[in-house]
Amino acid sequence: MKFLCVFKKELRLYFGSFIAYSLATAFLLLTGYFFYTDLIFYDLFGDFMDITSSLWFYYFQQDMRFVIMLILPLLTMRLFAEEKKLGTIELLWTYPLKDPHIILGKFLACLFVFVMMVLCTFVYPLLLASVHQFDWGPPLAGYLGILLLGATFIACGTFISSLTENQVVSAMSTYGVLVFFWFLTWNEEAIGSQFIGLISHFSLFDRFQDFAKGVINSKDIIFFLLMTLFFLYLTLQSLESRKWRGIR
Repeated sequence: MKFLCVFKKELRLYFGSFIAYSLATAFLLLTGYFFYTDLIFYDLFGDFMDITSSLWFYYFQQDMRFVIMLILPLLTMRLFAEEKKLGTIELLWTYPLKDPHIILGKFLACLFVFVMMVLCTFVYPLLLASVHQFDWGPPLAGYLGILLLGATFIACGTFISSLTENQVVSAMSTYGVLVFFWFLTWNEEAIGSQFIGLISHFSLFDRFQDFAKGVINSKDIIFFLLMTLFFLYLTLQSLESRKWRGIR
C-alpha cells in the first residue's frame, strides 16, 4: 500500500490549488449545458424520437466524451511534468518507493478527481427522472463507459506527462494522441473498408459506442482495461529509462 502516500500527496496538490476546482467547474458547466440543450432538442422532437434511448446515446456519444477529451489532458499534464520542472522528481525517487507505486498513486489520484466530477453529473438524470420516467439501463451503461474511457485517457496523459517537463507540451501531445484515436476510422475511402474493420478494434471511440447505446459488452470492458494497463506500462518504461541514462 505504499502508493497511498503518493495518492494522498497528489490529492492535496489537486485540492490545495485551483486546478481541481476550475476544471471541475468547466466540466460541470459544459456537461450541464450539453445535457440541457440535448433535452430541449428531444423535447421539441419528442413525437418522432424516443427520448429514453436517443437522448442518452447522443449525450454520451457526442457530448460527454468530447468534454472529457477536452478536460482530462489538462488534469494529467502536471502529473510528472511539474515534478520534473521543479526538480522534485529526484526527491521522490529517494523515498522507499518503487516506480509502480509512484505511477499507481498518481494515476489513482487523477482518476479519483475524475470520478468525483462524473458523479456530480449524475444529478442530471436524477432531475429528469423526477419529471419523466425512463429505463435506467442506458444511462448507467453510458456512465460505465465514460469512466472506462476516462481511465484510458488518464493513463495516456500520465504516459505523455512522463516524457516531458513542460505541462503545455504534455497537454497538447495528449490532445494529439486522443484526436488520432478519435479520427482513426473516419476515412474509409483513404485506407479501405477491410483495413477500417481491422483498426476499428483498436479505436477507443468505436469501442465506446455500445456503452452509449446502453449495451455493456465484456469485450469492451476488457479492451479499455487493457489499454489503460498498456499506457501505464509505457509510463513505467519511461521512468525506468533513467537507469540506462545514468539517472538515479
